[in-house]
Amino acid sequence: MLKLLKEFWVNSYNSDPTAFYFEVVSVAFTIVGSCVLTFTSPNPIMTVVFPIYWIGSSTMLYAGIRRRQIWLSTLTAWFTTMNTIGLYKVFIA
Repeated sequence: MLKLLKEFWVNSYNSDPTAFYFEVVSVAFTIVGSCVLTFTSPNPIMTVVFPIYWIGSSTMLYAGIRRRQIWLSTLTAWFTTMNTIGLYKVFIA
């Protein structure tokens, strides 16, 4: 099982190292954003959550485009759009 997991990670890196690192950043930021959202509910700190989620979604969008993954790119484009609207509403509007 561990050999299979290692092979999965190595293949992901070898297929596109740049996309791999963008994915790592995305996962890290999204996990942090999720923790902030969870542990500050029921009154989440959206001035913190939206920027973190925006970085997470936009870096995964870039990785998805590099890897030519249409559904991943579609979903993360949606998340990036929603987070951009959230940033606008929290910081500008």
